[in-house]
Amino acid sequence: MGLLDKLTGVFGRKGNDKKQQMFEDIIQQTNAEIIEKGLNWHHTSIKSAEIYKRISGELADDERIDFLLFLVQKIYDYTVAPSTNISYKIREIYKAFLTLPFEKQINISEPQIEKIIYSFITKQTGFSGLYPWPVLTFVNALHKEYNYFIPHTTIPAELEKLKTALTNDRQNENKETISIIRKIDSIIYAIENKDGNVAPFRFYGSDDFSIKANKLLDSLDVDTKAKWYNLLEFASTTTGAKPSAKFLQASKKRIDDIGVDEFKKIALLLFESIQAWQRKHEYINRISGQAQTQMIPEFLNEIHYDCIKGLIWMCCHFHDTKTLAAVAALTERSFKKIPGKGPAAVAVGNAGLYTLYKSKGLGGVSHLSRLKLKVKQTASQKLIEKYLQMAAKEQGVSIYEIEDIAIDDYKLANGKTEWDFDGYRAAVSIVAVGKTETKWYKPDGAEQKTVPVAVKEKNAVKLKKLTGIIKSIEGALTTQRDRLDRLLRIDRQMKWDYFNTYYLQHGLMGFLAQKIIWNFKTDESTISAIYLDGVWIDSNGTPTKPSEKTMVSLWHPATAMVENVKAWRSFLIENAIQQPIKQAFREVYLLTEAELNTRNYSNRMAAHILRQHQFNSLAKTRGWRYSLMGAWDGGSNSGADLDLPEYNLHAEYWVNEINTDEEHNDTGIWNYVATDQVRFVNTITSEVEDLINIPPVIFSEVMRDVDLFVGVASVGNDPTWADSGGIPAYRDYWQSYSFGALTEIAKSRKELLVRLLPRLKINKVTEIKDKFLVVKGKLRTYKIHIGSTNILMDPNDQYLCIVPDRSKKIGSEKLFLPFEGDAGLSIILSKAFLLADDDKITDTSITTQINHK
Repeated sequence: MGLLDKLTGVFGRKGNDKKQQMFEDIIQQTNAEIIEKGLNWHHTSIKSAEIYKRISGELADDERIDFLLFLVQKIYDYTVAPSTNISYKIREIYKAFLTLPFEKQINISEPQIEKIIYSFITKQTGFSGLYPWPVLTFVNALHKEYNYFIPHTTIPAELEKLKTALTNDRQNENKETISIIRKIDSIIYAIENKDGNVAPFRFYGSDDFSIKANKLLDSLDVDTKAKWYNLLEFASTTTGAKPSAKFLQASKKRIDDIGVDEFKKIALLLFESIQAWQRKHEYINRISGQAQTQMIPEFLNEIHYDCIKGLIWMCCHFHDTKTLAAVAALTERSFKKIPGKGPAAVAVGNAGLYTLYKSKGLGGVSHLSRLKLKVKQTASQKLIEKYLQMAAKEQGVSIYEIEDIAIDDYKLANGKTEWDFDGYRAAVSIVAVGKTETKWYKPDGAEQKTVPVAVKEKNAVKLKKLTGIIKSIEGALTTQRDRLDRLLRIDRQMKWDYFNTYYLQHGLMGFLAQKIIWNFKTDESTISAIYLDGVWIDSNGTPTKPSEKTMVSLWHPATAMVENVKAWRSFLIENAIQQPIKQAFREVYLLTEAELNTRNYSNRMAAHILRQHQFNSLAKTRGWRYSLMGAWDGGSNSGADLDLPEYNLHAEYWVNEINTDEEHNDTGIWNYVATDQVRFVNTITSEVEDLINIPPVIFSEVMRDVDLFVGVASVGNDPTWADSGGIPAYRDYWQSYSFGALTEIAKSRKELLVRLLPRLKINKVTEIKDKFLVVKGKLRTYKIHIGSTNILMDPNDQYLCIVPDRSKKIGSEKLFLPFEGDAGLSIILSKAFLLADDDKITDTSITTQINHK
């Protein structure tokens, strides 16, 4: 006896002809119970009702199917004819009951399957399509039942109809739709193939990756193909932020079944095909029943995330250079931003971070160290830091030591390495940060300017490997340069033997370390020295020899005597040493009287107007946390902050959005922010610290970062800002910044210009006056502001607009600079060389201004 027969006594009705009404009575009974118990009409509350629980346990299989068809019809009637006498709350009860028929395993006949699919397809609700029909739960039920289908079943054809409806409806491909389609294909394959083979795995979707990946799978032999089907199906089951031990163990068995080399080859090809794709994808978006076409930039469709995450996690079983490089490259690519969307694929990127951390050896840690400086998202930066801390703890060393140990030397010796190609030699040498030089030699020792044809033809694979390593060396140099610059924030002491192994004698780090000033501390004294021609010498040129007891640390000008700083600056220029980081000429920020008076905060960098996106980018590059502010509820924050765990401090730089009409972009992000105070908070007590208690190096480094943010992102640096409209209320700021007092960065730039000018061919027509570099051209005299790089022309201080991008195209003589990276200085010098020969300028946008008096 089914529940419908039992309900006859409850509701006082008899016979199957009352079936529809009895289902309605179930709904009304549920509604009455919800009201009586004070529940709401959310699905969870409805399913907690006693009548729901009773119905779920007592409905017979046939009754469950009839009930489902009844519910679909009722919801459809309400949707297509809202005037139907059904309340919103009753409709929510209908929807909550939709999945009840499949809450236990049931046998479904072929006619019933046909009825359900027909009902789902024909009763689509306009904009909602197949939603809210329980297609996934229905297909899951079939997935458990397909072994019972008769050999000559009509089910495959019916399921194809459902799949077609899903494909037509879900123009925005999503994971649930793909999961349903995948299971439908699995059912169809199982019904039509009784050979026990694994169902083919397909990457569904209309994107390029799906096409390339499926083509790759189709190219495999039958046996290998079946094993890959099995592995990819398993990879697609991944959930969560990291894999379980059970997943990793099971994946290892599948990899071994395929073969490690075969797995790596195909997996890396899949990773490469993902990275290679970024195009604009056209899709149809239904809005109020109307078809529209939109173009959006894409990287990897979310429907592939789980499978790709699974593949990436499987790679943590390996630690070879090629696999780790491929995972790291895909990880970095996944964190790069797509305009209007944000990071391309955070879930995929985070999977890569986990794999790099879990891989055997220290190769993965080396990539994490590099990504720490590349990845800009705050949450991902924290995750990288967490993995590095965990790796360091497992190795029993500090996070700085594990990053040192993990640096690949690429078999370099003194910054050089050689590769043999059947007698031909490739000599690779480091020439600058991020730059190498490769020279080719014939078997007889004669130099050849280009890659030998014989090498290209006979050693193409090895040549490709060399090219990849050269690119990696150049990237590693930039990464380690930036890491060394960050290390100036901490007082890290190293034993001489450790320093000698991981810095001075290291194939890659040696190139950087030998051009940096180090402190050598013994019980008796501390000496600062640099490595020149195989000897450590101080700023006076006096040799010194460290001993085993010597402790080594980075020299910082904030803790040195003024005379010592000046001596080192002169030494670098006289010996033409270009430091990879700005060290001797680094700006020093000491407490001012105003800061002593404000006591626990500094206003030195307050009241500036910054371009918010540029400020955000700079902050992230320097390791600060910052969230873009926008014109929405909760779209404001208090500013940027920097963790300084070695000192139990974090620094804060307060900023506020400039909430002015139309001054936000299409996504609602404010274009400009106004700066406020800098302060330091004790992370243990949560109290704001007095500035006098902040270690001098930390105070100087934080203020230097903030000065950098202002010096680069200020609208005062934009020569077109005032003329192009800007913000009328802040035009006075632009004028005062563009030609106002010099910041510490600008003062440092001025000091260097004083040293450089005598060496330049334009020295006779240039001089420094106060805050300007004055250039006497043939037509007029120009004053280039040393801070903003903006220009005034004598005799009436007429403004001259030269856009930096244009000025960079103007050539100037090659100049020696004792450090890298001051774009402002390069702009000033380029403008100076251009204006010194102002009679030869042909750009009408410039000459028109010069000739207008």
